[in-house]
Amino acid sequence: MSAELHIAGVLVHARPDALQAVAESIGDIASARVHAVHPEGRLVVTLEAANALAVRKCLEHMRGLPGVLAASLVYQHSEPLDAMNQEVSDEAHAPGIL
Repeated sequence: MSAELHIAGVLVHARPDALQAVAESIGDIASARVHAVHPEGRLVVTLEAANALAVRKCLEHMRGLPGVLAASLVYQHSEPLDAMNQEVSDEAHAPGIL
C-alpha cells in the first residue's frame, strides 16, 4: 500500500471570549491551519495527515482545547501521495476552465 495524504476541513465552534486563544492553539498544531475566524466564535480549519487515524486524533485534540465548544469534520479527502506529487499541465483542462 502506498503512502497517502489526507486533507480534512473542520469547522470549530469556540466561546467568543476564548476565540484568540483557540485560534493560536490550533495554529500551534503542526498539521492544522486556520483559514478564517468569525468574531462569533467560528473557525475554518484544514488538516493534513498521513491517514484517517491521524485526522481523528487531531480532531479529538482540538475538541479538548479550552474554549472549544465543538469541532466538526465537514470534509475529508485522501489521495495516494504519488498522485499528489504529479505535475498537472494547464493543457489538460477543458477550454474555458481555469
